[in-house]
Amino acid sequence: MMYVGLDVHKRVCHGTVMDEEGHVVKRERFSNDPGSLSSFMKDVDEAKVVMESGYCWQPIYDHLEEAGYDVRLAHPLKVKAIAEAKIKTDEIDSETLAHLLRADLLPESYVPPREIRDLRELVKRRAFLVGMRTRLKNRIHAELAKRDIDPGTPLFTKRGRALLASLGVDAVSQLLPVMETLDLQIGEISADLKRAAAEDGRARILTTIPGVGYYTALLLVAEIGDVNRFPDAERLCSYAGLVPSVRRSGGSTVYGHITKEGSRWMRWGLTEAVHSHLRYDTELTRFHKRLSSKKPGQVATTATARKMLKAIYCMLKAGEPFQP
Repeated sequence: MMYVGLDVHKRVCHGTVMDEEGHVVKRERFSNDPGSLSSFMKDVDEAKVVMESGYCWQPIYDHLEEAGYDVRLAHPLKVKAIAEAKIKTDEIDSETLAHLLRADLLPESYVPPREIRDLRELVKRRAFLVGMRTRLKNRIHAELAKRDIDPGTPLFTKRGRALLASLGVDAVSQLLPVMETLDLQIGEISADLKRAAAEDGRARILTTIPGVGYYTALLLVAEIGDVNRFPDAERLCSYAGLVPSVRRSGGSTVYGHITKEGSRWMRWGLTEAVHSHLRYDTELTRFHKRLSSKKPGQVATTATARKMLKAIYCMLKAGEPFQP
């Protein structure tokens, strides 16, 4: 059995092949493409391969998995905590990964199946396009404010856009076609997501929570993946970064802000869901009101998001709808 550590970058990879005794058999720098990767792995028949979880790991991971290798994904922060070195190079990083894999000390990241990865990409693409459209809207408001123009009507309705086009302000009228293109693309993705939510039993369960629409439900499904990989609701909250940081020294214990480790998308989606949910009379709403009378509003919202996520865990485990 060989152990292969790959330090993957956008254009190049640094690979280290190690035997069972920890001796480096091969070390090489090669281009980040399937042909160069196959050339590096051609003499390595039976091997376990590891790389860190970064933004460009997926093509390499998929290629190696299709080739029949046992591929693992390392958690970068935990690898750093275990094996931080004063001298850090790409060659040392790849060798460190191979050592951790060989010694069975590798802190692994969850690798969702292909359909969950595709869903994650789709919900994040919609969020990116909506963010672009929001920036354009803010820009239009700013351009009108600079010219002391008050249209006196909602700007982004059909009537409001016609009014904006008639103002003769180039800085505004040149942005309107871009917004129309974004509206079209967002509409197409939204239609795809609505169909996906209707076909996904987990998303249908989550939409029974007041304030949770099809988009937030699919975002949570995509980020959670298989709920059974979490032994309890607290682990899921930790994965979302919604648990407080803890400092223990001697006999004292101090709880700080939430860790914000893990999925920022899940935290954002849950926060948006809480804001919408507060319009309804449920135990979560009453909990938020009780806490907001004693704590700042953001603290109450975060605590309610954690409480909602615990409810989501129970709903997905039991396959049951929300109980107000």
